[in-house]
Amino acid sequence: MIYSKREHINFNVTLRLLGLLLCIEAAFMLVPTITCVIYGEYYDLYRFLISVGITAGVGLLMVVFTSQNNNSMGRREGFLLTALTWIFFSLFGALPFYLCEIGLSVPEAIFESSSGITTTGASIISDVEGCSHGVLIWRAITHLIGGMGIILFTLAVIPMLNKQSGVQLFNAEVTGITHDKVRPRISHTAKCLWAVYIVLSVSLVLLLWLGPMNFFEAICQSLSTISTGGFSTRNASIEGFNSDYVKIVISIFMLLAGINFALLFNLAIGKGRALFKNDTFRWYIAIVISAFVFILIDLFINGEYTDIKTLIVDTFFQVGSAITSTGFTGSHFSQWQGASIIVLLILMLVGSCAGSTAGGLKIDRLMIIIKNAKNELYKILHPNSIMPLRANGKIISPELITKTGALLMIFLIINVIGSSILICYGFDTFDALFASISCTCNNGLGYGVTASNFTSIPGIPMLIMSFFMIVGRLEVFTIIIIFTKAFWNKE
Repeated sequence: MIYSKREHINFNVTLRLLGLLLCIEAAFMLVPTITCVIYGEYYDLYRFLISVGITAGVGLLMVVFTSQNNNSMGRREGFLLTALTWIFFSLFGALPFYLCEIGLSVPEAIFESSSGITTTGASIISDVEGCSHGVLIWRAITHLIGGMGIILFTLAVIPMLNKQSGVQLFNAEVTGITHDKVRPRISHTAKCLWAVYIVLSVSLVLLLWLGPMNFFEAICQSLSTISTGGFSTRNASIEGFNSDYVKIVISIFMLLAGINFALLFNLAIGKGRALFKNDTFRWYIAIVISAFVFILIDLFINGEYTDIKTLIVDTFFQVGSAITSTGFTGSHFSQWQGASIIVLLILMLVGSCAGSTAGGLKIDRLMIIIKNAKNELYKILHPNSIMPLRANGKIISPELITKTGALLMIFLIINVIGSSILICYGFDTFDALFASISCTCNNGLGYGVTASNFTSIPGIPMLIMSFFMIVGRLEVFTIIIIFTKAFWNKE
């Protein structure tokens, strides 16, 4: 076998594109800046202007002082750019949280920013309702940036990335075990996925505006829902609106956001049969219904409800919030005991469909693991049998099965490390496990000491959890790979 010599990593194109992306982040920061002007919140206005200046300045320096002679981008450059983009966006996105009047420390600002960008939704702000409109809309915009992915947004608007480099970036950022394109060109695929995202967001804004929310709150809640992020404008999250209408509408859109957006696009253009023939979608619906019925019965038996209507609505909402990793709170679920909490924890781990905005391991991988285990058990009795593993009408390769198992193992190790660190800092074992899974699965739900917010996490663990959020959002391999020796070797 002949191996071709591998060239050095093209840092020029990586840094130049990173600089361009930072300029785009600075442009997004103009929205809360204008919001501060609209609402007369001048005490935060100049702080957002400083954040815009710093972010845009660093981005422009990267663009200006890098060579434009070589625009080639391979697999390694794609992984490196994607990892650096999420890290840099989290760091520069923390500037408004650190500079504005809410007065967060550096670790807290980075945690809040990382939580927003990765659509985790775990907040350390104890008085959300005391924040300026500028800060509130910036929290929602971080979800918008991270929901479908800033790389995917860039692929949709920058033609130069439509070639092979675009394929590398698309594969590095989009979640899932495979990356199906709905259009031959990457830029067209990105535009189609963003079109679905925008239609869902606008529809939800209008529906929430018809309810008890004003237009500003409807926008913030919509951006948080479709991105499956979870930041709210109320201290008590969605429960603070005290509206079954809001809970039902958001529940439906959370579950829609947990479906592969490529399937939703095909449904929109009249190819609905592809959705209902999809194994992952059927598993998704089955898991949601099973969890809902189980928790409903458990809460009913234990008498943990005030009336039947509230029980049904709150249970449906919390199941949707957990499995889609949105992390909204629509009930006093932190008072639930035993089996119901365990089921929620499992839903947080599993997550929704690959290709959606949700976090977690993804149902696609769960399906592969279970089907592979079934095949292996059959082979014990029939060792000479050939049992191809099929999912969504395709044969899954042994390499993909191995990769799925490796990801699961690394994911579990990360959670063991995360929960162990929190235990060392005085957390109860279950609370530590819940908080760690909440961060790495990009869920944001809190339980026990983190039920209200995550301010109980000390500075250093807070930074570690911020990193774990990014690792979870990029599904482990994309960011872990850059810390391996093989990634940097030339041969």
